[in-house]
Amino acid sequence: MTVNESPRVPSGLPDDPRRLLAVASGLLDGVVEHFRSNVGAPGKIDKGGRDFATQVDLELERRLGGSLLERTGIPVHGEEFGGPRLDTGTVWVLDPVDGTYNYSVGLPMAGVLLSLIHDGVPVLGLTWLPLVGQRIAATVDGPVVCNGVPLPPLEPRGLADSVIALGALNIEGRGRYPGRYRIAALGELSRRVSRMRMHGSTGADLAFTAAGVLDAAVGFGDHPWDNAAGVALVRAAGGVVTDLAGCEWDIRSPSVVVGAPGAQQEMLQVFLDLGDPEDFLPEPGEVFP
Repeated sequence: MTVNESPRVPSGLPDDPRRLLAVASGLLDGVVEHFRSNVGAPGKIDKGGRDFATQVDLELERRLGGSLLERTGIPVHGEEFGGPRLDTGTVWVLDPVDGTYNYSVGLPMAGVLLSLIHDGVPVLGLTWLPLVGQRIAATVDGPVVCNGVPLPPLEPRGLADSVIALGALNIEGRGRYPGRYRIAALGELSRRVSRMRMHGSTGADLAFTAAGVLDAAVGFGDHPWDNAAGVALVRAAGGVVTDLAGCEWDIRSPSVVVGAPGAQQEMLQVFLDLGDPEDFLPEPGEVFP
C-alpha cells in the first residue's frame, strides 16, 4: 500500500472487524470511571529514561487484556507486560495510560489507546480520552467516529493554515532524533504554520489529527502502543502517515508523521530538509549551557 492508496481491511481476520470494534469500545467504556477516579495517581514503577508507570497502568492493562482475550480470543500485547510479536498474526496492542505524566499530575490530556494489528498492519484504532470526554474510533477503511458521530474525511490543506502538534522536546536528548534536531525543526516549523501545540500525549495528537482538530502531528518515538491506534485513525480519515524519513509507516517504524493531505507532506519536508538527525548530535564531552 502506498501513502496515497485508500486503506482496506485485510482478509484473514478471526472475526468481523466491526464486531471487534464494538466489543473493544464496550470494554474501554467499562474502564472510564476507574480512569477518571484515579487521576493524580503517583508514579510507582521507574522504567528508566524519565519514564514511569502508575498503579493504574498495571491495573487497566491486566483488566483490559484479560477481557479482550476472553471476549475475542485474540492475544494482547501491552506496554507494561508485553505480549506476542506484532509483525505476524492478529494481536491487540494496548497502552493503558498514554500521557502518564499528564495523568499523574492531573493534566487532562491522557487516555487509553487500543489497536488491532494484523500481520504488522493496524486494522482498527480506538483512542479514549476520558478526562475531556472524547471517544474516537474507526476501522481502517473508515469513517472515524467521535462519541458515536461519524466525522468527515480530512480535506487537503497547506501548512500555513494548519495547527500542528509536536512530540517531546529536550535539547539534551541524544537518541535517534537528538534534541537539537527537534529544536531546529521547531524553529523552522514556527515560521510556516498557523499554530503549534505540545500536549504530552502522542495518542491524543494522532487522534485529534484524524478528527480534524489538528492538521498534522509528529511523534519521535517508535513504540507501537503509542502510534498504532492513531495510525489506523488517520488512515481511516483519509490522512497521510509516514515516518520522519518519508517511508510508509509500519509496526517497526522509528517515528510517525501524520496529517491531512498537503499539510503532512509539507511538514515532513521540513524534517527532510534538515538532513541526517545524527548531524545534530553533540560532540563527545560537550557540555550544554
